[in-house]
Amino acid sequence: MKAARWHGKHDIRVDNVPDPVILDTRDAILRVTTTAICGSDLHIYDGVIPTMEEGDILGHEFMGIVEEVGKENGLRKGDRVVIPFQIACGHCHYCQKQLTALCDNTNPNADKMRVLYGQPAAGLFGYSHLYGGYPGGQAEYVRVPCADFGAFKVPDELTDEQVLFLTDIFPTGFMAAENCGIEPGQTVAVWGCGPVGQFAIRSAFLLGAGRVIALDNIAERLQMARAAGAETLDDGENDLQAKVRQMTHGRGPEHCIDCVGMEAHGATLGAIYDRVKTAVMLETDRSHALRSAIQACAKGGTVSIPGVYGGFLDKFPLGAAFAKGLTLKMGQTNVHRYLPRLLDYILKGKIDPSFVITHRLALQDAAKGYSTFHDKDDKCIKVVLKPQAA
Repeated sequence: MKAARWHGKHDIRVDNVPDPVILDTRDAILRVTTTAICGSDLHIYDGVIPTMEEGDILGHEFMGIVEEVGKENGLRKGDRVVIPFQIACGHCHYCQKQLTALCDNTNPNADKMRVLYGQPAAGLFGYSHLYGGYPGGQAEYVRVPCADFGAFKVPDELTDEQVLFLTDIFPTGFMAAENCGIEPGQTVAVWGCGPVGQFAIRSAFLLGAGRVIALDNIAERLQMARAAGAETLDDGENDLQAKVRQMTHGRGPEHCIDCVGMEAHGATLGAIYDRVKTAVMLETDRSHALRSAIQACAKGGTVSIPGVYGGFLDKFPLGAAFAKGLTLKMGQTNVHRYLPRLLDYILKGKIDPSFVITHRLALQDAAKGYSTFHDKDDKCIKVVLKPQAA
């Protein structure tokens, strides 16, 4: 089969590789019909995710048709399913609490993660050997472990593009908004209007926010945010904090969501500081977007962090968070918990997630897709790949 593989920083190739095979009775083999490049895949593309190995198959946003199942698997050949990006056993303490991103049993490299983070998290598709080294779904076929728990059947009346993002970015944006504990009429500010930010904006409105302020410095992203009803600010402007306070009667937003994460860009003094510090390895992540969200948030508010962070931050404003009594909530998304609820939203017409797609390519053009998405060429916001396209 063909698969998109990592060969080093900014080096993605579509190679011929062996077809996946059943290794466990709970496995399924999926013929991938639609997959996507995630913003977090760009961290791999940039070479900042540790424990990647040359030839690793990428991709954790995918869906398709079941081709083969293990003996103890409740799925059938021909079932059309979407697959959460994390692999969860369904039986451990954390899975029983619907905290599937924290599964105890699906990361075969748990010892590596324990050294770095103290405790292991669930295995992830296509996202380094720190998270298990599982081959991803930017391929014609993929093995899905624990498929009896993790494969969700989807209705035939919905297109692939309507349900694909149930695998990651829609639940991620929704959990980010739910973590805020939004009360009716409150104001939410979202830093970063990429795909996750776009779903955080719409999810905040679904959960009762009265206003959403969207911050980014890319015109087409801000335009998409305005289409959802958000007010927008260019986060490259001077006196950003003053402008946010001015928009919120001097208090700041009750809730702030950082959808940017470890590779925050910008031309402000704080952004330049982070770029210098990461260049000389005095910190691993660029956190000026998170600093801005903490400083802007209203007293007693919540800062929700769906943006991916991987290591150590400098100049983290813990004093500001403490003085203002802020609550910080973060973590990988528990997709299994949210997927049925969000599928119901789609079926009822409350949201059509396909709005975020700007580029559709064949799998063989994955390298072009990564480059276009990374460089934000051609007004790119989200790339979908079709493995079965000629």
